Amino acid sequence: MKVPFSPPYIDEDMIAGVVATLRSGWITTGPKIREFEDRIAEFCGAEKVVCLNSATAGLELMLRWFGVKKGDEVILPAYTYSATANVVIHCGATPVFVDINSHDLNVSVDAIEKAITTNTKVIMPVDIGGWPCDYDAVLELVQKPEVSSQFKAATTEQEKLGRIMVLSDAAHSIGAEYKGKKTGVLADATVFSFHAVKNITTAEGGAVVLNLGDKFNQDELHKSLKVKSLHGQTKDAFEKNQAGNWRYDIVEAGYKWNMSDLQASLGIVQLKKYPKTLEKRRRVCDTYSQAFSKYSWAELPVLESDHKKSCCHLYPLIVKGITSDQRNEIIKEVGESGVAVNVHFVPVPLMSFYRDRGYNMDNCPIALDKFTREISLPVFYNITDEQVQYVIKVLTEVIENVLKGS
Repeated sequence: MKVPFSPPYIDEDMIAGVVATLRSGWITTGPKIREFEDRIAEFCGAEKVVCLNSATAGLELMLRWFGVKKGDEVILPAYTYSATANVVIHCGATPVFVDINSHDLNVSVDAIEKAITTNTKVIMPVDIGGWPCDYDAVLELVQKPEVSSQFKAATTEQEKLGRIMVLSDAAHSIGAEYKGKKTGVLADATVFSFHAVKNITTAEGGAVVLNLGDKFNQDELHKSLKVKSLHGQTKDAFEKNQAGNWRYDIVEAGYKWNMSDLQASLGIVQLKKYPKTLEKRRRVCDTYSQAFSKYSWAELPVLESDHKKSCCHLYPLIVKGITSDQRNEIIKEVGESGVAVNVHFVPVPLMSFYRDRGYNMDNCPIALDKFTREISLPVFYNITDEQVQYVIKVLTEVIENVLKGS
């Protein structure tokens, strides 16, 4: 039996939505973008959303809007995908990597606090696997008098906010819940990913959800970010196409980060069907947990607590008592049996680009330990019960054989 890792969920309704957009004549930024943004805002309980061509663009857009530049520092977990750090480099700023919790794969608030300096402008928590970070604790931290007094505002936006910005990398966690609220309204701004392997996909794409409160005019901020994401152009193609409305201006040297209507039309249908997608993903992950809870070597991901609920983007199983080489051998043997598994993630400081710049894992021992023992299991909408049971059978047999041989 073959079990892929995470193929996208595409059905006939989604195909029909894209075809209808192709036939409409609006295939770039047009009416579907506006509809998708509005639907995401409604889903999250937010005021404004900006759709873009990637989550990476969303993170960089917000850093640049906030004025992050050379000499500034951005705190983020070592345990994340490289995009979280790369956007900081793009802005000329310095990524400051910190450790994660021992009880999950998310960033440690205590580690964040120890890393804050007068150069800190932004904290970027990352919701690994769809499990929300402790956002209240992070927001309380940046508002502590001893922390806020260190903040040195250098731009109008920084002066208005008056503290370190909390920018959530929620690439994994659309639909997750924290204290009765959905991700999107848990930080100052939140960035979702709609990449092909995500719970909701537009093939490539992302969105920024704004939650900056009364200090900023949400309509003006939304418009400003749209301009910045499209070459600094004051009107997009849809607006320019209205009768007599062709003239536009370039008010800054912006970026080419806009999403197309083709992508948005796929996302609209995906979002409509998301409740049943979530239900299936949670059922798959619950089945894994029930099966592996029998084994002393299984460190299971937390899927739900009194105040959190995962959207089950990943099922990151951590195997107790193994080395990195044993983990790799398990992945190899499981793959030979037809089951595709993965690792999330190689900590960013271990990557050549960052290692060559002097980064290491000395201050992130928990992240390093978790990484060496982590295996992500297949989770996708069309996975069958038979495939789930096969994954459990194969993985259990391989792990127990490897442990016996150690």
